[in-house]
This record gives sequence, C-alpha cells and structure tokens, in this order.
Amino acid sequence: MKLELISFKLCPFAQRAIILLNTQKIDFEITYINPMDPPDWFKAISPTGQVPLLKVDDQIVFESSVITEFINDISSTSIHPEDVITKANNRSWIAFSSSIFDDLFGMVTGDEDKFNASKKSLFAKLKKLENAKGDGTFFNGESFNMIDAALAPIFMRLAWMNEFTDNALSISEFKILSAWSDAILAVKEVQTSVIDGIDDVYYSNIEGREGHLSTLLVDEEY
Repeated sequence: MKLELISFKLCPFAQRAIILLNTQKIDFEITYINPMDPPDWFKAISPTGQVPLLKVDDQIVFESSVITEFINDISSTSIHPEDVITKANNRSWIAFSSSIFDDLFGMVTGDEDKFNASKKSLFAKLKKLENAKGDGTFFNGESFNMIDAALAPIFMRLAWMNEFTDNALSISEFKILSAWSDAILAVKEVQTSVIDGIDDVYYSNIEGREGHLSTLLVDEEY
C-alpha cells in the first residue's frame, strides 16, 4: 500500500496526520502544493479542493478526520484508548479542538478588536480542555493518543506566537494545560512532523497578514 499525503507546509490538519503516521511507523510520501494556486492535477482529484488529501494507491481519502481515522485503521495497534466511552469522549474533544484553529486564524489576520475577541474565545476553550484533561502526562494518562496528536499543532502554533511576541498569548495561567503542551511538544514524532524552518514560515505569515498580531512581533530574526 503506497501512501501519499498532499498538503501545504503550514496545514495543521496535515500535521495531525503526519504525527500519526510517524507514531505508527507507517511509510508515506508527502507532496506540498501552493494552496493559493493549486495545480490542475490536484483540482482533478480533490472533491472539495481542500487539503489534506491522502492518496492510497489509486484511491483518494479526503477530510482530515477521515484521514486520521484511516491511518488508525491500518495501524497494527490503535492510537485511541481501548475503552469505548473514553474513545468516544476523546473523539468529541478532538472535534471540539478543531474550532480553535478559527481562533488562531482570527488572531493572525484580525485587527485589534478581532484579535481580542479571538483570544477571549481561545482562552475559554483552553479552560474547558484544562478541566477535561485527566491525570498524567498526556490527555488519558501516560499513553500518547490521537487526541494528543490533534492538539499538537495548536500547542506548537501557540508556542511560536509566544516566542515571536514575548508571550502575548501566554497560557501559563493554565497549569495543567501548560504541562500537557510541554509534554506533547517534546515528543519526537511531533517535532519531526514539520519541515525545518517552519517557524520562519509562520513568522512571515504573521507579518504578511498585517493583522494586530504583526504589531506585537519582537524585532528579532527568525
């Protein structure tokens, strides 16, 4: 079975899939496209015109949540908890967490009012996640599960934002969440889920959007 993941370099949903593929030791290739000018061959095979897209031999799997579940299905061991209720609970929080990307986008692109509204929405969601997290290193304890992979792109982008802005979006008030974030970002499969220099790309993206967040950037080279 040949797997080819098609996406763009900053896509957080593709990053979720890459983390799972790395964790499950599944071989794959990755092809990056320009989302602002996708090639004709991509338009021809993508039902939605969106990434990520997974080619499995000559078949197409699309929608990020379907892709991650497919990766789990073809794995030798499940990256979900075994208990069916815990598994369903995890899936619910994964779906919940996906709305956080709207808040991150609003903070990157919006004016000061939009930035503040998005930050307020983000922190309200982080508080709910903090209250939902169980004991232990990761969401369910000591095992790295799909829900941890799902949160990794969020925590990584928050870490970049705080590095670039001298902690304008510090999550230190969320003690449990901060420790969880640190643990996730220390996982090798998370660290290798992005290309070298991706933080530079993200910094440039913030600059180029010219939103309120760009005015908070510290004067350093990335």
